[in-house]
Amino acid sequence: MESNIKIIKLIISIISAAACLLLCQQLIFNSMANQQNKQDFAEIRHIKYGLFSINEWKRQLAVIIADEITKLNLSHSNELELKKHVELQLDGLIDNVEAEIRKSNKGTVSGWMKQSVINAVVDMKDIKAGIPSYADAIIAQMTEVKTEKILKAAMAKRVKEYFDKTFEKQDLTQLDRILARTATADIDTARIKLEDDIEKNQAQIFRYTWLLIVIAALQFFICGFGKRVLPPPQYLLLLLTLAALLVAGVATPMIDMEAKISSLKFTLLDHLISFENQVLYFQTKSILDVFWIMITHEELQMKVVGILMVLFSVVFPILKMLSSLFYYYNFHSARANAWIQFFVLKSGKWSMTDVLIVAIFMAYFGFNGIITSQFGNLKMTSQEVVILTTNGTSLQPGFYMFLAYTMLGLFLSGFLTRVLPEPLAHQRKDANTEAEPAGLMTV
Repeated sequence: MESNIKIIKLIISIISAAACLLLCQQLIFNSMANQQNKQDFAEIRHIKYGLFSINEWKRQLAVIIADEITKLNLSHSNELELKKHVELQLDGLIDNVEAEIRKSNKGTVSGWMKQSVINAVVDMKDIKAGIPSYADAIIAQMTEVKTEKILKAAMAKRVKEYFDKTFEKQDLTQLDRILARTATADIDTARIKLEDDIEKNQAQIFRYTWLLIVIAALQFFICGFGKRVLPPPQYLLLLLTLAALLVAGVATPMIDMEAKISSLKFTLLDHLISFENQVLYFQTKSILDVFWIMITHEELQMKVVGILMVLFSVVFPILKMLSSLFYYYNFHSARANAWIQFFVLKSGKWSMTDVLIVAIFMAYFGFNGIITSQFGNLKMTSQEVVILTTNGTSLQPGFYMFLAYTMLGLFLSGFLTRVLPEPLAHQRKDANTEAEPAGLMTV
């Protein structure tokens, strides 16, 4: 009966370990693809292409001005006001003409004769008395459909000339790359495609993450029954499961940091000017990504921090798993080795994995709080302007898998302190004749 239970547990462990390895591979592949999609999505929504872009402002203003020119009507509500303006201009024009004629005829005999004839024949009061009729004739000509079209075309042409002289030179290399990668013709289509892909992949990644953690936890739970030491196959399978969690944890993003203006709206000439989802800052990084950024930084302090981070989050866990393997098989009397004992039984006190997890939590809540607080000062809702800000900072699957690895690693160390098989027990007694390692059971 006991042997049947061992076989069943072994079969379950084999299936579980294989499933964990497969899920690890899928998680890394999908996370890397989704990470690229997120970065591209943030790039095409960046504020430099929207609110901070002269070209975007010009595009929106051009539509408004073109619409206003199209709606311009000289024959209705503004006709009286226009007539007053035309009459005023005609009155001034007649006075200017009279003054110019008198000036040109002054000082010569022929000029004096011309002016005398004009004074005798032309009465400026009579000419000015006809100003209202002149204005009506001019307005009638202006309000003809053909004339309105000519005026609107001339205004539109002039506005276009002004806009052609107003532009901003932008580096669109990244946008062209995104369009090529997504096989789309324009930014709006690329945005829709990327958003849809991200939503689908993110849901699948989290499903794989929880499934991996649950399978790994169940495997450790099943292997935890009993007080005897684990059989070698089961122990190796647990190590493979831990390795899958560790690799997936450090190779996939742990945290997404995003700060954006989700909406900025105001009204100009009864037209809505709107900027949506203007990204100010976005980062999605795994431990390995952050390490590479730090190690390639020109400042020495950044290199040191990067080395320490990868040392305690990658190298230290690997050494711990290798040491537990040597300890289990007592390879070359490994159980008596002080370094092996430290990594297997005492390293929990010195391991920085808990510090790393706390640091990520602090970064998450700290960044979340700072962005929320600062963006709160930008939020505004009034009849003139509406500004809505969003903080999109969130923990990602890599964090949860690394946390699961850390917790399950503690159980693995506990499994090693169980009663050893008889042949190994004699070796253990011989190795511990002079000094019994702390934390180990006496057999």
